[in-house]
Amino acid sequence: MQNTIHTTGLDALYLASIDSGVKRITAVAGFPITAVAEKFIRDNDNTYDLHWFTSEKSAMETALGASVCGCRSLVLVKHVGMNLLADPLITSVTHTIGAGVVILAGDDPAAFGSQNEQDSRWYGKIAEVMVFDPSGSQSAYSCLTRAFEISEEASAPVIIRITDRLEKSEGCVLRTTPRTGVQGKHFEPSVWKLTMHGKHQRFHLRSQPILIREAEASPLNRVSLKGTVGMISSGVVSAIVDSTLSADNRWADVSHLALDIVSPFPYGLVADFLKRHESILVAEESEPFIESHVRVFGNVSGKETGHLPYGILDKGHIVFALENLDKAHPGEYTSIQTIAERGPRPICSDCPYMPLYHILRRLDVMIAGDMGCSIRTAPEPLGAVDTGFSLGGAISTACGFNKKGIAVIGDFGLAHSGIVGLINAVDHGSDVLVIVLQNDVAAMTGGQPSPDVKEAVRALVPDLETFDLDASVRNMGDAAAEELERVIQEKLAQKGVSVIYVKCKCVMY
Repeated sequence: MQNTIHTTGLDALYLASIDSGVKRITAVAGFPITAVAEKFIRDNDNTYDLHWFTSEKSAMETALGASVCGCRSLVLVKHVGMNLLADPLITSVTHTIGAGVVILAGDDPAAFGSQNEQDSRWYGKIAEVMVFDPSGSQSAYSCLTRAFEISEEASAPVIIRITDRLEKSEGCVLRTTPRTGVQGKHFEPSVWKLTMHGKHQRFHLRSQPILIREAEASPLNRVSLKGTVGMISSGVVSAIVDSTLSADNRWADVSHLALDIVSPFPYGLVADFLKRHESILVAEESEPFIESHVRVFGNVSGKETGHLPYGILDKGHIVFALENLDKAHPGEYTSIQTIAERGPRPICSDCPYMPLYHILRRLDVMIAGDMGCSIRTAPEPLGAVDTGFSLGGAISTACGFNKKGIAVIGDFGLAHSGIVGLINAVDHGSDVLVIVLQNDVAAMTGGQPSPDVKEAVRALVPDLETFDLDASVRNMGDAAAEELERVIQEKLAQKGVSVIYVKCKCVMY
């Protein structure tokens, strides 16, 4: 039985999960994946178990554990989280799994809420797994339901790349009958009869051919053949291309190959399309992933030729590229975005940590920030921190300074991966002052509760002090900032590792 409903891409992902019999969901908050997890939390029908995790690696490992026991699992992470779960992901491909495991990787073209603009499609090449890049609501539903099936057929996890625009897209979805009582595959332990090299050979001889056949023949990859100019796209850009071509008679004869499966790369399908056209324009977000596979043919334009910008695309970009397809390098996209041009995204003006940030600005030491609220204090007018490389990375970064500096890290970032940096700092006898912003929530990603690891920190670092900034401001007024600065200066003058927990309540949560 089937029924058609009008819905969003976000709802389509939810329905596909329900209809696929997902039993375990692991999630790490972050834009744009928080909205997906909150949808599953809000509409939980008690058919699945969902937990927030502080580490993407742990989230992936828990999903794999559920998989070997026959439970279909869904992993929700943003694109930078893919970097952490890559370790178990890549090994799981040759190790093999049981029930289907699908990773929803939330990419952020234009880096609206992220520390970088990386493209998760590349993990298909690195991990040798299938990557879907759905274009709209129906595509999202079909890709996710098929992803669980192909994951079990190939005995390997599958990645589905999503974006904020996909979540908000709307369209009709043909929903299949919910698969009640779905029994996922169990792990086959006979793989342990193989050497590590033998496991990789097994993958290439048995699993990879399944994935290649799917990529080449799947109806999810759509082709429309017309004139001598062709476009290749994937993801939400495919829908934008369809709309652009149909809205202007100038492009009525432009062919279009829309790829919902981008890894394994469908070389046969794409090569056939290329041979049929004199000129090709590749439109995609964020990086030239597809373009990098076909630029060698010479008649291909896209981001690398300057016809389209890196990052997010819209209809105007595609129209410009088509209008200038006869030019080798149009030279349109040469500007570099500044905060002044885009507009600031500052920390909350009433943030209770503001006295701390003003103190940090005045200090003549290097200060490592972390991915969280504190990173928004790096630009002027605050200029409170000097660096910010990764979530949980502040402590290790500060340990590399040429003299004792400060690591400013949120309590969530500390639990995520920062505590590993702290362990190394203690083990190496580093000189570093760690300031932990204890507000008990992951404030940048929606206020999810943060695990309290203070006692574990105390076991590592006896020189631990807690400063309740909220209470001090209430009791001491402006003198609270002076006292906090005195404590910071005192710790900076000492050798070794010191930790100050600065406690405040987030005004947002």
